[in-house]
Amino acid sequence: MTTLPLIPLDDVVVFPTMDVTLPVDPGDDERVLLVPRVEGEYAAVGTIARVKRKVRLPGGGTGAMFEGIARGVAGAAQTGPTGDLRVTVEEHPDEVPVDGRTRELTRTLRATIDEILSARGDDGSVQAVLRAIKDPGALADSVGYDPELTVEQKVEILATLDVTERLEKTIELLQERLSDLQLRQKIREGVESGAQKQQREYLLRKQMDSIRHELGDDDASVVEEYREKIEAAGMPEAVREQADKELGRFERMGGEGSGEAQMIRNYLDWLLAVPWGERSEENLDPVHARATLDGDHFGLEDVKDRIVEFLAVKKLRADRGLDDESASDRRRGGGSILTLVGPPGTGKTSIGESVAKATGREFVRIALGGVRDEAEIRGHRRTYIGALPGRLVRALRDAKTMNPVILLDEVDKVGADHRGDPSAALLEVLDPAQNHSFRDHYLDVEIDLSQVLFLATANSLDTIPGPLLDRMEIIPFDGYTVAEKRAIARDHLVPRQRKANGLRDDEVVVPEELLGLIVDEYTREAGVRQLERTVGKLLRKTATSIASGKDEAPVTVDLDRVRDALGRQKVFHESAARTAVPGVATGLAVTGAGGDVLFIEATRVPVPGSKGSLVLTGQLGDVMKESARIALSWVRANAEKVGIDPAKFEDAEFHVHVPAGAIPKDGPSAGITMVTALVSLLTGRPVKHTVGMTGEVTLQGRVLPIGGLKQKSLAAHAAGLTDIVISERNRGDLDDVPQEVKDAVTFHPSMSLDEVLEVALETRVAEVVKAG
Repeated sequence: MTTLPLIPLDDVVVFPTMDVTLPVDPGDDERVLLVPRVEGEYAAVGTIARVKRKVRLPGGGTGAMFEGIARGVAGAAQTGPTGDLRVTVEEHPDEVPVDGRTRELTRTLRATIDEILSARGDDGSVQAVLRAIKDPGALADSVGYDPELTVEQKVEILATLDVTERLEKTIELLQERLSDLQLRQKIREGVESGAQKQQREYLLRKQMDSIRHELGDDDASVVEEYREKIEAAGMPEAVREQADKELGRFERMGGEGSGEAQMIRNYLDWLLAVPWGERSEENLDPVHARATLDGDHFGLEDVKDRIVEFLAVKKLRADRGLDDESASDRRRGGGSILTLVGPPGTGKTSIGESVAKATGREFVRIALGGVRDEAEIRGHRRTYIGALPGRLVRALRDAKTMNPVILLDEVDKVGADHRGDPSAALLEVLDPAQNHSFRDHYLDVEIDLSQVLFLATANSLDTIPGPLLDRMEIIPFDGYTVAEKRAIARDHLVPRQRKANGLRDDEVVVPEELLGLIVDEYTREAGVRQLERTVGKLLRKTATSIASGKDEAPVTVDLDRVRDALGRQKVFHESAARTAVPGVATGLAVTGAGGDVLFIEATRVPVPGSKGSLVLTGQLGDVMKESARIALSWVRANAEKVGIDPAKFEDAEFHVHVPAGAIPKDGPSAGITMVTALVSLLTGRPVKHTVGMTGEVTLQGRVLPIGGLKQKSLAAHAAGLTDIVISERNRGDLDDVPQEVKDAVTFHPSMSLDEVLEVALETRVAEVVKAG
């Protein structure tokens, strides 16, 4: 312990080994304690300094040069004989531990200091001085020379007596300092690079302007070019005014350097992309249209008749000048949109192409499946970045005429979310009284769509909003008969697949009877898409055998080749096997893929104490569940009438199941089938395997009409059924059923369930099934 004069230091921290000159007269003392003072508070640790010499300061004052020796911890204070402040001091020279940790920290500190000096652009002189410092504690104290560190940070380093801990704190502070320096350097380099890039772009742009001026392609030339294009575009007067206005804005900007100028150019390009004055010379001859449709499609007589009628009406209206009438007159004139509704693969899209071909118009298809953004129809407003016109404007651009055939495909799959409802935007597009003044949000001018021939397609009407459906005329595509599928395969699918697989017409022959076998045993669909894939697979296998030298052309496809290429039979007529036991009836249904045959199974499970409760399985909808409850109630109420012992409803539970449980099923048309299955179960009389049925049932036993009779009849015919029970009120719908089906199937219109059961159940009395 020793007593030394205390010299307070404001905003300065002196470390051991550091020299400093202070305007202080130390008197006769050879050593002093230099203590930093932060915000009026003395630090606990100071530096013991030796007076090297006294000096005369500028202005005549006296000072001294001090040399830091070691750290000193200040103790009790007292007043000296001359009134100066003195403190007891405990000297703390550095004790350097000889261990790996200290050596590692010393190397890290040296490397960090070198990086900082390099970032500052040191010429090497400071690094040479620091390399001469061998003592770790003194190396850590060298941060006292860094002007970027705060007084508080330096006081913290001075107060750290342990050398290893001091090294750690110094490294932490300097690494923060290094990160800051590196960030500043990166920002500075980025700014310099950006400035250089801007200067380079400026020079290149000036050079480009000079080149364009020499070529006559400067701003004045661009404006003149746009003016000529606008003049030749044949725009309506209002659109022409809008184009001139935007061109004037572009010209006043004096160049293309700004982003807004580029936006104006994009807008003018889109405005010019619309074929304002272009029209296809259309052919509305109904005879030519019918010949074209017959050449491209087999069957679909109702569809072809309606399309020919549509074109004939347009021809008469055009010939008699009625297309210039008012909007209300156009609406009364029957200008509705033809909507082709039917299962997949029935030719809806291809018939649209045939209409374009028959009329001599361009054809454009707009796929609407999954569209949920209204801007897809109306376009984006120009205030948005990356704005584009809607699909209709783009369709006109692609067609290059104002009177194309535009097919709105999958209109039943349009959705809606927070971005708007596209189906609402379609209301204006598809309304003949409004679409002559359709306004796209991007172009923001009126576009006449009244000359466009719109066709729409859908698989189902259920998901089309009512207001949109009101503007449509529905043309059903119910599917093809077996004979029609054979003819389509013979006349269209085989030639198309033969060509697709690199075969000539005389190299492969597919007999028509084998096409019938493929239809019957390998496909079950309303359309012909799966049939075409199957034919393609068969011809692909044949092409492979010819190309590999296994067969020589011509090749006639036989049954063995069919089995070898397509494998075992995929589709079976299960009606006879499924209805061989009581309690199973064959129903008819309509799905998104067309008509289908389904089997309804019923069984009786002994459950003591039960009063004839009902269990339903097969993923049935609410309407179908209600039909099952109605069926069971009617059977219980009329048990004796149909020959059922009422005791069978006691201590029993009835389970009704519709197989294919993974497929949702709903609708009232299975009502009479459920009644038939329950009566068959409880009387022991199997259902005739040739009978299918469809009809809604009431509690009084009346048979109500259903929809989709044509599709159901086609499915029944394809499944080999020869008798179909329907409601008497569906008798008029038989006019829609193809003659081929009516020749092969006997329809049984029925008013009541008594008539249904008389047709459906076997007349023989089978052994009564004992339940329980």
